[in-house]
Amino acid sequence: MSAAAVETRELTRRFGALTAVDRLSLRIETGEVFGLLGPNGSGKTTTIRMLCGLLEPSAGTAFVAGIDVTVAPEQVKRRIGYMSQRFGLYEDLTAAENLDFYAGIYGLDGAARRARLAEVIGFLGLGPRLGQLAGQLSGGWKQRLALGCALMHHPTVLFLDEPTAGVDPAARRNFWRTIHDLAGQGTTVIVTTHYMDEAERCGRLGMMSAGRLIALGSPAEVAHQVGGATLEDAFVLLQEHDEQ
Repeated sequence: MSAAAVETRELTRRFGALTAVDRLSLRIETGEVFGLLGPNGSGKTTTIRMLCGLLEPSAGTAFVAGIDVTVAPEQVKRRIGYMSQRFGLYEDLTAAENLDFYAGIYGLDGAARRARLAEVIGFLGLGPRLGQLAGQLSGGWKQRLALGCALMHHPTVLFLDEPTAGVDPAARRNFWRTIHDLAGQGTTVIVTTHYMDEAERCGRLGMMSAGRLIALGSPAEVAHQVGGATLEDAFVLLQEHDEQ
């Protein structure tokens, strides 16, 4: 079996007496669109932060793009892209200036920099908005720009933490077409979402509750494992259980 894009073994994170992620063991293959699903407080974002090398695990191991995040977190950061609802765009810079800034951050220069900027701009259709201040863009265009910044260095694994919150449905659909285009090119995409229609677009899902992975498989398989006729039914059941 080929090396996984992401593999965790008994991955755990504690904050004092609280166990936010509890012995998570998971394997995600290269080119997958994998969703992490669960109510607020289930451990999704803490898991993402550990996999991105931003938060040290309390126990267990995690390998991302073949690199141990506990041994070489800085190497992991150079191999991945990360985007969230609050991605750090500079709102007083234009879209073009934001892209150019992140190209520089990732060490691109000269002809390679110009070529990659042109490639990302073309791929995401950002041309009409290049001269506009990021702070004046609509939610959907901000989302595309943030994704462009995250893709600038050809990441092999892309983490998207609630990336479409507050974005209109049409922009969300366009965004998901782009996600599947990226996966078709070999990028592994790991996304957290509260939207069930988005979760249905993932090839596989891991559903978390109280820090534990409670279901794993296709959307239909996860719904069945949790006891719902549909994924939305399963999510409601899980929320009701967690509130008891």
